[in-house]
Amino acid sequence: MPFPFSSFSAKPAGQSNDTDTKTSAIDHSRQYNNDADVIVSRLASQDRTLWYNKRNLRMLYFLLFPTCIGVEMTSGFDSSMMNGLQAVNSWETFFNKPRSALLGLMSAIYSLGAICGIPFVPFITDTLGRRRAILFGSIIMVIGAALQAAAVNFAMFVIARFILGLGIVFAIVAASSLIGELSHPKERAIIGSLFNSCYFIGSIVAAGVTLGTFSMKSNWGWRLPSLLQVTPSALQILFIFFIPESPRWLISKGRGDEAYAILVKYHAEGDQHSEFAKAEYVQIEKTIELEKETAKIGWRELVATPGMRMRLLIGSCLGLFTQWSGNGLTSYFLAPVLDNIGVHDNRTKNLINLGLTLWGFVNATFFALTASRFKRRTIYMACTISLLTVFTAWTISAARYAYTKNDASSHAVIVFLFLYSPAYNLAYNALTYTYLVELFPFHVRAKGITVFQWFGRMAGFFNQFVNPIGIGNAGWKYNISYCIFLAFEVVFVYFLFPETAHRSLEELAFLYEREQVKEQKKRVREEIQLDETTSVKGLRRVEEVS
Repeated sequence: MPFPFSSFSAKPAGQSNDTDTKTSAIDHSRQYNNDADVIVSRLASQDRTLWYNKRNLRMLYFLLFPTCIGVEMTSGFDSSMMNGLQAVNSWETFFNKPRSALLGLMSAIYSLGAICGIPFVPFITDTLGRRRAILFGSIIMVIGAALQAAAVNFAMFVIARFILGLGIVFAIVAASSLIGELSHPKERAIIGSLFNSCYFIGSIVAAGVTLGTFSMKSNWGWRLPSLLQVTPSALQILFIFFIPESPRWLISKGRGDEAYAILVKYHAEGDQHSEFAKAEYVQIEKTIELEKETAKIGWRELVATPGMRMRLLIGSCLGLFTQWSGNGLTSYFLAPVLDNIGVHDNRTKNLINLGLTLWGFVNATFFALTASRFKRRTIYMACTISLLTVFTAWTISAARYAYTKNDASSHAVIVFLFLYSPAYNLAYNALTYTYLVELFPFHVRAKGITVFQWFGRMAGFFNQFVNPIGIGNAGWKYNISYCIFLAFEVVFVYFLFPETAHRSLEELAFLYEREQVKEQKKRVREEIQLDETTSVKGLRRVEEVS
């Protein structure tokens, strides 16, 4: 579906002539032909109008919040709720004070549900589209939250949490893909980074609710927080019909006219002759065309070439890193961590939980708005080194308290808990999904993010089941295992993470494939040359007639 690239603006009356127009067309054509491989990034960088001054784009971003960006609110709500419920008397009484393996199972079953759903995620996301996948996952989560609130025994509570985990993975993979594929290239990284920061909105709500219900005598002390977990999914179901489908998915299904209409409406504010929208369409179309020619069928594509195997390795390890960096201790098992440093009062535990989530939201949002402006690899290096430093200091302080029972050591651990939050959010929260969308090309993007989810959920399941046992049996010594793994993360990021900043998704599609990059540039350049030649010839014919 070729589009002409010359949409020349008329000069004010008295200032134009045919020679100027002809020369302008030829110069324009040469400029595009020289920059065909980076045309979208170049045109995007020349756009000085801010997103909130663009009516259609502004509306798109507002609608993305409840439908896509807000998906992670469910995960944040879940982790903070499980933290808070351990300090809610009615929950402890109803479930007979679950500890060790039973407590681990109640938390880990959420990840197990996600693991069981993962094999079906790429099929739903790539076949039915991003929007329907979000809707599918949201409906499952509504059912899970309702059952969780209505639980009459331990088994029903666990099954409900399994259903919640089953639904979340469909919504996360589809939403993170749709954000990257709908956003304007100028704001793509920032919008993608805000995806994870919404985790803390859910966390804050859950922490506030459990703080308000922890002293309630009735079972509504834990049923009310469980029921409110339905809120993010209900918002997704309500608003999903108001956002467009991914233009890349539409093009891959042969629905190019619909895709171009979306690009024109939201990236060009309805300007049918926008050079940016035309260039973006051609780049997407030619890249997907080339991806289909070189792609293998099914999951084999992820291991078919050295470049794909490298992407798979990085995506898999990133899934482990986001869960095995010690964050599971503060996300799900803050109460036993605080018990080990002499904090036993339930109100104090819930206040610390609320404080951590508020602080996490502040610094996560700050990094979401700023970290994406810098080189990805640099931010990941800063993140891993900071985490290793903070976690080592946390471990030393916890060890000192274990031997001395000194209040200063206890307070130091709490300080390091708060310092841990920005260290983690700097990259693992702010950049993870942005980086994954940039790392994997369109035809394997859903599969790549699914692999990341599988490794992350497996690591989360292991952590959530083992952490309460390790904390109970080993105390501060359990932290040493995390320090060792964090040191490995620093080395891995330094040697293997590629740089992906400041390029369009299509310019990153063949990050490791040099031959395909050459072919991609050739096809985009030829398409632009064809359209520019047609436009210049047309101008010459007009000149001859006149």
